[in-house]
Amino acid sequence: MSCVQTIQDYGLRALGIGERVLPRADITLCDQFTLIGSGLIWNIYFGTLALIAGFFLATGLALARGSRNVLLRKPSEWFIFVFRGSPLFIQFFVAYQAFVLLPKNGIEIDLIFTQITAESRWLARAAAGALIVLFLNTAAYTAEIFYGALRSIPKGDVEAADAYGMSGWTKFRRVVWPTMLRLAWPAYTNEAIFLFHATTLVFFSGFPAWQQKGDALYYANYFADKTFNPFVPYPIVAGYFILLTLVVIGIFGLVNRQLNRHIPQARPKLRLRPQVTR
Repeated sequence: MSCVQTIQDYGLRALGIGERVLPRADITLCDQFTLIGSGLIWNIYFGTLALIAGFFLATGLALARGSRNVLLRKPSEWFIFVFRGSPLFIQFFVAYQAFVLLPKNGIEIDLIFTQITAESRWLARAAAGALIVLFLNTAAYTAEIFYGALRSIPKGDVEAADAYGMSGWTKFRRVVWPTMLRLAWPAYTNEAIFLFHATTLVFFSGFPAWQQKGDALYYANYFADKTFNPFVPYPIVAGYFILLTLVVIGIFGLVNRQLNRHIPQARPKLRLRPQVTR
């Protein structure tokens, strides 16, 4: 089988499209690159959606933590503390058990936007359940970053906004929020990178790979078991994630440049000054 045929058969295998039977013998390097790259689709799915949704929740949590209202401040503080204080692997495990075992025992959980019952089996699948865990986890870490940025906003910026007659939502939208993002963006970039790396824990925790629809590390582990050689599939996973990290850094770098577009970028000019005399 040629490499082109392998890509056609297994390029979207992680999504259930293409050849269903995984290679068991005569596993080639093309097989491993193709299937591990196919599994990377799930890592991008988990990381992207959790990052987007977590950004907005983190903004609300950071504002709530900085509020003088104890009814807003205390719940946000405990939320951030719990999700930052417990290992992500344990959070996956507890969430899966809650989504599966509690409804079986007749215990229903109301999550406002949905209700976990014996019929809500979709939450037990990684595409939904693991995404919720990653969303809450990154929201907690990002909220701490944003809260630190809020406390670092120069008082002069806020006083200038007051002098211009800004108040409430206008001051937040035009002064506080942009300044917070500029201060927090470098640390938030690191959080985004860590989040994409953390997606490799999904199928090694309680959430099973339904119909072998696993991520990059799931297929790397499969090839390591079949070939008894972990020094090929795992470096392939590392290579894919290095490329993914470069993409994340590039995208966040463009956003950072947009956030700081009003700051003049001084570029030193290269001047050639030959030394004629000592």
